[in-house]
Amino acid sequence: MTSLLTLEKHGHTALLTMNNPPANTWNIESLTALKRMVQELNTDPDIYALVLTGQGEKFFSAGADLNLFAGGDMAIARDMARVFGEGFETLAQFRGVSIAAINGYAMGGGLEVALACDIRIAEEQAVMALPEATVGLLPCAGGTQNLSWLVGEGWAKRMILCGERIGADQALKIGLIEEIAPTGGAKAAALALANKVANQSPTSVAKCKQLIQQARFQPMFHALPAEREAFADLFHTEDQKEGVNAFLQKRKPEWKNR
Repeated sequence: MTSLLTLEKHGHTALLTMNNPPANTWNIESLTALKRMVQELNTDPDIYALVLTGQGEKFFSAGADLNLFAGGDMAIARDMARVFGEGFETLAQFRGVSIAAINGYAMGGGLEVALACDIRIAEEQAVMALPEATVGLLPCAGGTQNLSWLVGEGWAKRMILCGERIGADQALKIGLIEEIAPTGGAKAAALALANKVANQSPTSVAKCKQLIQQARFQPMFHALPAEREAFADLFHTEDQKEGVNAFLQKRKPEWKNR
Protein backbone atom coordinates (compact mmCIF):
# COMPACT_ATOMS: atom_id res chain seq x y z
CA MET A 1 0.00 0.00 0.00
CA THR A 2 0.97 3.65 -0.40
CA SER A 3 -0.05 6.91 1.23
CA LEU A 4 0.37 8.68 -2.12
CA LEU A 5 -3.03 7.44 -3.30
CA THR A 6 -5.82 6.97 -0.76
CA LEU A 7 -8.96 4.92 -1.20
CA GLU A 8 -12.36 5.41 0.41
CA LYS A 9 -15.61 3.66 -0.39
CA HIS A 10 -18.89 5.57 -0.41
CA GLY A 11 -21.64 3.05 -1.05
CA HIS A 12 -21.07 1.72 -4.55
CA THR A 13 -18.45 4.39 -5.35
CA ALA A 14 -14.69 4.23 -4.82
CA LEU A 15 -13.03 7.59 -4.10
CA LEU A 16 -9.34 7.70 -5.05
CA THR A 17 -7.41 10.77 -3.89
CA MET A 18 -3.98 11.72 -5.19
CA ASN A 19 -2.09 12.62 -2.02
CA ASN A 20 1.42 13.80 -2.83
CA PRO A 21 1.62 17.44 -1.71
CA PRO A 22 2.16 20.11 -2.66
CA ALA A 23 1.25 19.37 -6.30
CA ASN A 24 0.04 15.72 -6.21
CA THR A 25 2.73 14.67 -8.68
CA TRP A 26 2.97 11.09 -9.95
CA ASN A 27 5.90 8.72 -9.46
CA ILE A 28 6.50 5.02 -9.95
CA GLU A 29 5.09 4.19 -6.51
CA SER A 30 1.80 6.02 -7.02
CA LEU A 31 1.37 4.90 -10.65
CA THR A 32 1.94 1.27 -9.68
CA ALA A 33 -0.56 1.68 -6.85
CA LEU A 34 -3.13 3.18 -9.23
CA LYS A 35 -2.90 0.17 -11.52
CA ARG A 36 -3.20 -2.25 -8.61
CA MET A 37 -6.10 -0.42 -6.97
CA VAL A 38 -8.14 -0.24 -10.18
CA GLN A 39 -7.53 -3.92 -10.85
CA GLU A 40 -8.75 -4.73 -7.33
CA LEU A 41 -11.81 -2.52 -7.76
CA ASN A 42 -12.62 -4.40 -10.96
CA THR A 43 -13.02 -7.55 -8.88
CA ASP A 44 -15.23 -5.90 -6.23
CA PRO A 45 -18.88 -6.55 -7.19
CA ASP A 46 -20.08 -3.77 -4.87
CA ILE A 47 -18.19 -1.00 -6.70
CA TYR A 48 -19.95 0.52 -9.71
CA ALA A 49 -18.15 3.87 -10.06
CA LEU A 50 -14.82 5.50 -9.33
CA VAL A 51 -14.13 9.17 -8.52
CA LEU A 52 -10.58 10.52 -8.78
CA THR A 53 -9.56 13.82 -7.20
CA GLY A 54 -6.56 15.62 -5.70
CA GLN A 55 -5.74 16.43 -2.10
CA GLY A 56 -5.72 20.12 -1.22
CA GLU A 57 -7.23 23.23 -2.74
CA LYS A 58 -4.77 24.22 -5.48
CA PHE A 59 -3.78 21.13 -7.45
CA PHE A 60 -5.65 18.25 -8.96
CA SER A 61 -2.26 17.05 -10.17
CA ALA A 62 0.79 18.66 -11.74
CA GLY A 63 1.75 15.40 -13.47
CA ALA A 64 5.21 13.90 -13.29
CA ASP A 65 7.90 15.14 -10.94
CA LEU A 66 10.36 16.76 -13.37
CA ASN A 67 13.24 16.11 -10.97
CA LEU A 68 13.11 12.54 -12.26
CA PHE A 69 14.10 13.71 -15.75
CA ALA A 70 16.68 16.37 -14.92
CA GLY A 71 19.60 14.01 -15.50
CA GLY A 72 18.51 13.01 -19.01
CA ASP A 73 18.55 9.29 -18.14
CA MET A 74 16.78 7.41 -20.95
CA ALA A 75 16.29 4.29 -18.81
CA ILE A 76 14.36 6.33 -16.23
CA ALA A 77 12.34 7.91 -19.05
CA ARG A 78 11.36 4.52 -20.46
CA ASP A 79 10.42 3.19 -17.02
CA MET A 80 8.28 6.23 -16.25
CA ALA A 81 6.58 6.15 -19.65
CA ARG A 82 5.78 2.47 -19.14
CA VAL A 83 4.25 2.86 -15.68
CA PHE A 84 2.35 5.99 -16.75
CA GLY A 85 0.89 4.03 -19.65
CA GLU A 86 0.07 0.97 -17.59
CA GLY A 87 -1.55 3.02 -14.83
CA PHE A 88 -3.69 5.27 -16.98
CA GLU A 89 -4.66 2.57 -19.48
CA THR A 90 -5.82 0.38 -16.60
CA LEU A 91 -7.89 3.31 -15.35
CA ALA A 92 -9.37 3.81 -18.82
CA GLN A 93 -10.42 0.16 -18.83
CA PHE A 94 -12.08 0.26 -15.41
CA ARG A 95 -15.26 -1.77 -15.85
CA GLY A 96 -17.49 0.86 -14.22
CA VAL A 97 -17.83 4.62 -14.66
CA SER A 98 -14.80 6.77 -13.78
CA ILE A 99 -15.18 10.47 -13.02
CA ALA A 100 -12.36 12.99 -12.59
CA ALA A 101 -13.14 15.69 -10.01
CA ILE A 102 -10.65 18.37 -11.14
CA ASN A 103 -10.21 20.57 -8.09
CA GLY A 104 -7.39 22.80 -9.34
CA TYR A 105 -4.45 22.76 -11.72
CA ALA A 106 -4.39 19.70 -13.99
CA MET A 107 -1.09 19.85 -15.83
CA GLY A 108 0.69 17.31 -18.00
CA GLY A 109 0.19 13.85 -16.53
CA GLY A 110 -2.35 15.43 -14.20
CA LEU A 111 -4.57 16.22 -17.17
CA GLU A 112 -3.76 12.90 -18.82
CA VAL A 113 -5.14 10.96 -15.85
CA ALA A 114 -8.34 13.00 -16.13
CA LEU A 115 -8.45 12.21 -19.85
CA ALA A 116 -8.29 8.51 -18.97
CA CYS A 117 -11.55 8.86 -17.03
CA ASP A 118 -14.98 8.58 -18.62
CA ILE A 119 -16.27 11.94 -17.39
CA ARG A 120 -14.59 15.13 -16.13
CA ILE A 121 -16.00 17.73 -13.71
CA ALA A 122 -13.81 20.79 -13.14
CA GLU A 123 -14.07 23.52 -10.55
CA GLU A 124 -14.50 27.05 -11.90
CA GLN A 125 -10.92 28.06 -11.03
CA ALA A 126 -9.29 24.97 -12.56
CA VAL A 127 -6.59 25.35 -15.21
CA MET A 128 -5.77 22.54 -17.65
CA ALA A 129 -2.76 22.11 -19.94
CA LEU A 130 -0.36 19.66 -21.57
CA PRO A 131 2.83 21.77 -21.40
CA GLU A 132 5.39 18.99 -21.89
CA ALA A 133 6.87 20.50 -25.06
CA THR A 134 7.88 23.61 -23.12
CA VAL A 135 10.45 21.47 -21.29
CA GLY A 136 11.49 19.36 -24.28
CA LEU A 137 9.14 16.45 -23.57
CA LEU A 138 5.78 15.23 -24.86
CA PRO A 139 2.63 13.73 -23.32
CA CYS A 140 3.39 10.01 -23.02
CA ALA A 141 0.38 8.73 -21.07
CA GLY A 142 -2.31 8.95 -23.72
CA GLY A 143 -2.49 12.72 -23.96
CA THR A 144 -1.87 13.11 -27.69
CA GLN A 145 -4.58 10.53 -28.45
CA ASN A 146 -7.22 11.11 -25.78
CA LEU A 147 -7.15 14.90 -26.05
CA SER A 148 -7.49 14.79 -29.83
CA TRP A 149 -10.44 12.42 -29.53
CA LEU A 150 -12.25 14.65 -27.05
CA VAL A 151 -11.65 18.15 -28.42
CA GLY A 152 -10.59 17.63 -32.03
CA GLU A 153 -7.26 18.07 -33.75
CA GLY A 154 -7.26 21.86 -33.74
CA TRP A 155 -7.64 22.36 -30.00
CA ALA A 156 -5.34 19.44 -29.27
CA LYS A 157 -2.66 21.16 -31.35
CA ARG A 158 -3.26 24.49 -29.61
CA MET A 159 -2.80 22.89 -26.20
CA ILE A 160 0.07 20.54 -27.04
CA LEU A 161 1.99 22.37 -29.77
CA CYS A 162 1.35 25.94 -28.59
CA GLY A 163 1.30 25.20 -24.86
CA GLU A 164 -2.05 26.90 -24.41
CA ARG A 165 -3.62 26.71 -20.95
CA ILE A 166 -7.38 26.77 -20.67
CA GLY A 167 -9.82 27.45 -17.86
CA ALA A 168 -12.99 25.64 -16.99
CA ASP A 169 -15.28 27.78 -19.15
CA GLN A 170 -13.25 27.14 -22.29
CA ALA A 171 -12.80 23.48 -21.39
CA LEU A 172 -16.58 23.09 -21.22
CA LYS A 173 -17.06 24.80 -24.59
CA ILE A 174 -14.63 22.53 -26.41
CA GLY A 175 -15.79 19.30 -24.76
CA LEU A 176 -12.77 18.67 -22.56
CA ILE A 177 -15.00 18.58 -19.47
CA GLU A 178 -18.70 17.84 -19.03
CA GLU A 179 -19.54 20.04 -16.04
CA ILE A 180 -18.27 23.03 -14.04
CA ALA A 181 -18.54 23.00 -10.26
CA PRO A 182 -17.99 25.89 -7.83
CA THR A 183 -14.65 26.14 -6.06
CA GLY A 184 -14.43 23.27 -3.60
CA GLY A 185 -17.40 21.48 -5.16
CA ALA A 186 -15.95 19.09 -7.73
CA LYS A 187 -15.73 16.09 -5.42
CA ALA A 188 -19.32 16.47 -4.20
CA ALA A 189 -20.57 16.90 -7.77
CA ALA A 190 -18.63 13.84 -8.93
CA LEU A 191 -19.90 11.71 -6.04
CA ALA A 192 -23.47 12.84 -6.79
CA LEU A 193 -23.07 11.83 -10.42
CA ALA A 194 -21.49 8.53 -9.37
CA ASN A 195 -24.53 7.84 -7.20
CA LYS A 196 -26.67 7.95 -10.33
CA VAL A 197 -24.61 5.08 -11.71
CA ALA A 198 -25.98 2.90 -8.91
CA ASN A 199 -29.42 3.20 -10.54
CA GLN A 200 -28.04 1.48 -13.64
CA SER A 201 -27.32 -2.20 -14.00
CA PRO A 202 -23.54 -2.51 -13.51
CA THR A 203 -23.36 -5.36 -16.01
CA SER A 204 -25.18 -3.23 -18.59
CA VAL A 205 -22.92 -0.25 -17.88
CA ALA A 206 -19.80 -2.35 -18.39
CA LYS A 207 -21.03 -3.59 -21.79
CA CYS A 208 -22.16 -0.11 -22.87
CA LYS A 209 -18.80 1.41 -21.95
CA GLN A 210 -16.92 -1.19 -23.98
CA LEU A 211 -19.09 -0.51 -27.03
CA ILE A 212 -18.79 3.27 -26.75
CA GLN A 213 -15.00 3.06 -26.51
CA GLN A 214 -14.83 0.79 -29.56
CA ALA A 215 -15.81 3.79 -31.66
CA ARG A 216 -12.28 5.11 -31.19
CA PHE A 217 -10.58 2.38 -33.19
CA GLN A 218 -13.07 0.83 -35.61
CA PRO A 219 -15.76 1.97 -38.04
CA MET A 220 -19.29 2.22 -36.63
CA PHE A 221 -20.68 -0.48 -38.89
CA HIS A 222 -18.14 -2.95 -37.52
CA ALA A 223 -19.38 -2.33 -33.98
CA LEU A 224 -23.10 -2.68 -34.71
CA PRO A 225 -23.07 -6.52 -34.81
CA ALA A 226 -21.12 -6.52 -31.52
CA GLU A 227 -23.74 -4.19 -30.04
CA ARG A 228 -26.53 -6.62 -30.91
CA GLU A 229 -24.54 -9.58 -29.60
CA ALA A 230 -23.81 -7.77 -26.32
CA PHE A 231 -27.53 -7.06 -25.92
CA ALA A 232 -28.29 -10.77 -26.17
CA ASP A 233 -25.39 -11.67 -23.87
CA LEU A 234 -26.97 -9.63 -21.08
CA PHE A 235 -29.72 -12.22 -20.90
CA HIS A 236 -27.16 -14.53 -19.27
CA THR A 237 -26.94 -12.12 -16.31
CA GLU A 238 -28.97 -11.95 -13.13
CA ASP A 239 -29.13 -8.17 -13.41
CA GLN A 240 -31.08 -8.35 -16.68
CA LYS A 241 -33.85 -10.39 -15.10
CA GLU A 242 -33.81 -8.24 -11.96
CA GLY A 243 -33.98 -4.99 -13.91
CA VAL A 244 -36.91 -5.95 -16.10
CA ASN A 245 -38.90 -7.53 -13.27
CA ALA A 246 -38.23 -4.60 -10.92
CA PHE A 247 -39.59 -2.23 -13.54
CA LEU A 248 -42.68 -4.33 -14.14
CA GLN A 249 -43.23 -4.68 -10.38
CA LYS A 250 -42.70 -0.92 -9.85
CA ARG A 251 -39.88 -1.36 -7.34
CA LYS A 252 -36.22 -0.37 -7.14
CA PRO A 253 -33.89 -3.05 -8.58
CA GLU A 254 -31.35 -4.80 -6.38
CA TRP A 255 -28.30 -5.24 -8.56
CA LYS A 256 -25.97 -8.21 -8.09
CA ASN A 257 -23.34 -7.15 -10.66
CA ARG A 258 -23.44 -10.56 -12.24
